[in-house]
Amino acid sequence: MATHKPGKLVKAALEKAVDKVTELVNPPIPGAPASEPPSLEEPTEPRGPLPPKPDQKGPETVTPTGAPTGAPQASMAQQGEFLTTSAGARLRDTDHSLKAGERGPTLLQDHHLREKVMHFDHERIPERVVHARGYGAHGVFVGYGTAANVCMARFLGDGVETPVFVRFSTVLGSRGSADTVRDTRGFATKFYTSEGNFDLVGNNIPVFFIQDGIKFPDVIHAGKPHPDREIPQAQSAHDTFWDFVSTHTEATHHVMWNMSDRGIPRSYRTMEGFGVHTFRLVNAEGETALAKFHWKPKLGVHSLVWEEAQMLGGFDPDFHRRDLADAIESGAYPQWELGLQVMPDTPRQTFEGIDLLDPTKIVPEELAPVQPVGMLTLNRNPSNYFAETEQVAFHLGNLVPGIDVTDDPLLQARLFSYLDTQLTRLAGPNFNQIPINRPHVPVNDMFRDGYHQHAVHAGVAPYRPNTLDGGNPFVAKPEDRPLVEVAQPLPKAVKVREAPASFADHFTQPRLFWLSLSPTEKDHLVDAFTFELGKCYEQAIKERELQVLAQVDPVLCERVALGLGLPAPAAARTRKVAPSPALSQLGQTWPADGRMIGIVVDPADLDGVRTVRETILAGGMVPLLIAPTGGPIGDSGLVAQRTFLTARSVEFDALLVTGGVADPRVDLMIQECFRHAKAIGAWGAGRAVVDAAGCTGEGVVTGDDASKVFGAVATLLGGHRVWNRFPAAVS
Repeated sequence: MATHKPGKLVKAALEKAVDKVTELVNPPIPGAPASEPPSLEEPTEPRGPLPPKPDQKGPETVTPTGAPTGAPQASMAQQGEFLTTSAGARLRDTDHSLKAGERGPTLLQDHHLREKVMHFDHERIPERVVHARGYGAHGVFVGYGTAANVCMARFLGDGVETPVFVRFSTVLGSRGSADTVRDTRGFATKFYTSEGNFDLVGNNIPVFFIQDGIKFPDVIHAGKPHPDREIPQAQSAHDTFWDFVSTHTEATHHVMWNMSDRGIPRSYRTMEGFGVHTFRLVNAEGETALAKFHWKPKLGVHSLVWEEAQMLGGFDPDFHRRDLADAIESGAYPQWELGLQVMPDTPRQTFEGIDLLDPTKIVPEELAPVQPVGMLTLNRNPSNYFAETEQVAFHLGNLVPGIDVTDDPLLQARLFSYLDTQLTRLAGPNFNQIPINRPHVPVNDMFRDGYHQHAVHAGVAPYRPNTLDGGNPFVAKPEDRPLVEVAQPLPKAVKVREAPASFADHFTQPRLFWLSLSPTEKDHLVDAFTFELGKCYEQAIKERELQVLAQVDPVLCERVALGLGLPAPAAARTRKVAPSPALSQLGQTWPADGRMIGIVVDPADLDGVRTVRETILAGGMVPLLIAPTGGPIGDSGLVAQRTFLTARSVEFDALLVTGGVADPRVDLMIQECFRHAKAIGAWGAGRAVVDAAGCTGEGVVTGDDASKVFGAVATLLGGHRVWNRFPAAVS
């Protein structure tokens, strides 16, 4: 048996230490496709599968019935050195069908051809009807213990760590649509708690288009592509959508949010999340309260500008998923604080005149502050998109002790719909046995058989009561903390298809939202309405929506009418409402973690580049060097990650210009950053390049000292963009 000499072991350890130090000083740019760089030639020496990248993690290794296996996660991936059939037989060739002679014909007995093509033919499962375009990540939720007075759920306890999987998504588009379309975003979180799975299935907008789930097919049919031409894809800028929302005015509040900057988030990492509905919480004493769930991003709430969103649809339709994956890979783990708005559980289930069962209404944070109860951190990318992100199945009925539903009519319908849809998508009732959906606690449900049954059930008595299986499973007693629906008294009533009178106010809260926005945000909202309605063919639909906007605010209506070239309807009487500052995205400063900084370099003039690059890395940001060509930049030891051909402004949060490179593509990049209100810095010969592009004024920092220039740019990044570069048209 061969042995290593001590000298070789020491040398190997030193080389490993040097590699680690090099990585810490010069961390890799995220986006490498595999855990090891490829060789130039195709490998021929058999070896096992490569491990996943350090940023990747698969589902926990539990059995279909929730028992931990103790097996490493790699045991769930492909195994061995050799290609095999699905039954494990090694194969010597997968490039040629079995034929009668080298010129054929192909033989029916080729079992490998049959298996390979059969599996390929069935790789796709039906995509989600809504939220088809999504991306997910693993993480951990840590409770603060501050919710104990209102909720007895154990995962909210002080210091309790709970594994989670989060899926972000758009609503309208297909799986092949772009990330940056104007749309509502899904924000669905699966908590693998010690009391069973809890699914918080929300959006980045706190209200919804409809008040009753029976209308969900209507609003989605209206928003989807027209059924005759199957266009437009992943857009609401068309006649059927605006026909519906202009005649169904309960949608107005959600439409206002969707047309605001919230409809085009900068990143999943800079997006709020909301549970939308009101839930009922129960504490250890059995006392109840009503509550709304909020996710608050640590990086603040930021959005794209509309031109960026359009450009990214062509340059990088995967922008949001790439941004999230790269941030996690580079160690800039996104975080959100979970908060609760808590209201008394009164018989009428209202608060400050707001009906808490109406999903088109919010409770302003000034009336019910959001109380932090825990922190979510996403720290691992999936190791397989299909197995995890595509097959994850959420359900609002996945509740834990301490959290119950209310009579919100949209929520009630969702409780039915989410289970029903999995039967088609995931081919049967056993979808909770798919690894990403498995609870991390024991499961003994007495369900049997069905498509894709992974568990091998023992016993002979899958019924209760029984004696043949020793009475197992037993129902839980109160001290065992079972899931108990709150015994809520019901009013004396008759069966009706009606809504409460309080649901009829469709315009007060949209007006509240409008009045709470900054002038810049109002400008953007006006532009969004003008663009979307301008894409409609029928004049009557545009005029009808203007009548709706007249009910919200006369200035809003007049500005949109002006852009459409139509007369504004007479202003309606509007209610006096106090603005809610919490609804505006602007006016604060936020961390710059994970921000992308483009650095345009001249290979002949690298003064200050190395120092600034190290400063950016030390600040938790990602520097991307942009040069005329890719690869090493001379003998400087620096490497260009982007070229003038492959780089565009939409990838960067700020741009630094360090040398006197004359190129029209650089001019375009600078001008786009300027138009999109991003910070720009230049030193040395780079100042002349920025001047030549015609970009001066607010947020353009120039000087001789590279570190001072970047310091000023970093300060501007705290506000996300330099909005005062362009005076707002709406006060």
